Amino acid sequence: MIKIAPSLLSADFIRLEEEICKIQDAGADILHLDVMDGHFVPNLTFGLPVIKQIKKFAKIPIDVHLMVSNPDVYLETLGKWNIDYVSFHQEAENHIHRQLKVLQDSGVKAGIALNPATPVETIFPVISDLDFVLIMSVNPGFGGQSFIPLVYDKIEKLRKLADQVNPDLEIEVDGGVNNINAPKLISKGSDILVAGSFVFGSADYKNQIQSLRDNHV
Repeated sequence: MIKIAPSLLSADFIRLEEEICKIQDAGADILHLDVMDGHFVPNLTFGLPVIKQIKKFAKIPIDVHLMVSNPDVYLETLGKWNIDYVSFHQEAENHIHRQLKVLQDSGVKAGIALNPATPVETIFPVISDLDFVLIMSVNPGFGGQSFIPLVYDKIEKLRKLADQVNPDLEIEVDGGVNNINAPKLISKGSDILVAGSFVFGSADYKNQIQSLRDNHV
């Protein structure tokens, strides 16, 4: 069953609690939070204080995507708060095994995120240690970007290897996801689809989420 994770990056931040309630009622499976520090990516969103407040009233799992230069600063705290999914970028972390263990020792599903230009083969040495992989289908930093098709091959390669050595691995895709490319993303092996502007840019969140589920090939 495909999981849909609307990204709050595209929500109305002035009405954040209301937006979260609406997205939950619309059938979202996961709440995706993009944390940006203005260094690893050229944008700044929110940090730990906002995540803590969201955790208090969210009724569905929370997925924190750390687009930051120093992910280790966040990991222990996110673990204490029982965040469900946490991913950090391979491009920003030299001690991947250590940081995965920090998360998993706290019961958090630990993932690695990859920029579009980063070959998926670079995570093969740690694939057995991962709970999920977040494949970026746009260059991280801003919402509303166009989907980069080269990720189809990355998903397919990752799925084939994971089925051999880590069949429980979940593949998450983030960036430019809509009901046009969703069928192919699912057929290549995606388990979680992150959709920001496609969902929050519509007047009918429920219809948009359902359209991502229904369009299987």
